[in-house]
Amino acid sequence: MHYRRFGKTNISMPVFSCGGMRYQQQWTDLPFDEVDPKGQQNLEATIHRALEVGINHIETARGYGSSEMQLGHVLPHLNRDDLIVQTKVGITENSADFLEQFNTSMGYLKLDHVDLLGIHGINTHKKLDYVLAKGGQLDIARQLQKEGRVKHVGFSTHATSDVICRAIEQGDFDYVNLHWYYIYQHNYIAIEAATKRDMGVFIISPNDKGGMLYNPSEKLSALTAPLSPMVFNGLYCLNDPRVHTLSLGASKPSDFDEHLKTVDLLDDAQSHITPILKRLSDAFIQSHSDTWANNWHLGLPSLADTPGNINMLVILFLYNVAKAYDMTTYAKMRYNLFDEGGDWFLGDKPKSIEHLRSLDFTACLKNSPHKDIIPGILEETFRMLDGDKVIRLSQT
Repeated sequence: MHYRRFGKTNISMPVFSCGGMRYQQQWTDLPFDEVDPKGQQNLEATIHRALEVGINHIETARGYGSSEMQLGHVLPHLNRDDLIVQTKVGITENSADFLEQFNTSMGYLKLDHVDLLGIHGINTHKKLDYVLAKGGQLDIARQLQKEGRVKHVGFSTHATSDVICRAIEQGDFDYVNLHWYYIYQHNYIAIEAATKRDMGVFIISPNDKGGMLYNPSEKLSALTAPLSPMVFNGLYCLNDPRVHTLSLGASKPSDFDEHLKTVDLLDDAQSHITPILKRLSDAFIQSHSDTWANNWHLGLPSLADTPGNINMLVILFLYNVAKAYDMTTYAKMRYNLFDEGGDWFLGDKPKSIEHLRSLDFTACLKNSPHKDIIPGILEETFRMLDGDKVIRLSQT
């Protein structure tokens, strides 16, 4: 395993973290005596396998159902000094709920402290305001830090980069969990901002939100060969020293195996990814055009300025990867999460072609070099991707 200094925390962080949202029994709390013994054995085996390969960062959240409770029957029996434990607690308007939820987390985990506490889901400016208010979640987290129950305080986010950068530039956080990977690079500005603040950088869901890379299209697999898409994406992310760790949401012990190939290649990552990057770029241009490939995202409006609350940036991103890399299954999954994802997946999709045609994008696209063709692309994307509604994993 490789390790990196996790920003100002000075924690020696493994480049992969064991995320705790896929091996738990269910997405709601339940008594331990209702846990399937085979499921608990699988969770314990997964944790022991993580430690065996040097992944000593165990990451979970209050919002991950029975994850904390099930971990609480494993972690106290391990050498605490060898573990980096992170949990996350969500944001509510009543900040007192944050302390109550944290206490619930600690009761389930059966630990006297966590190394990392994440304020979970700073997804909007409004939520950031709650966190930063006097007596808000940040003040409570810092008090827990003074009491020795928390070592370092950070935040997780599914927000747009303007919200993330605003949170980072407050200078109050030690680390950030955010989305950034090969197919979606729009949050790089936030990574740069975090680096200037010497913050730890944790990449959320590089294999699922990063393209359902455990079930890649044949075209994507051919383009990244001889590496699997997961190994390529891991190398791509970790080739940047400003990225410290990638979440690996293991559901069973064998889920670590493919990722260990990334570790083996990390010392010479650039030589492995350079030819693949060229093939991916060529495929994108062949599917679209030079002009579109270089500046499709320029001049796009914010959600607040877009009629119908249409998330134009993400819809066009999904159009791009579906066309260029045959990632239609992934793109459909994400596209049909609109309207159901709340502030974890902001914005809406068109309700119909007729609805789309009723929206006047003239003003909001005035700064786009592609203002004349984007409405047609939005229609094409609707026809290609629209389908049955998808709900977030935590709602299952």
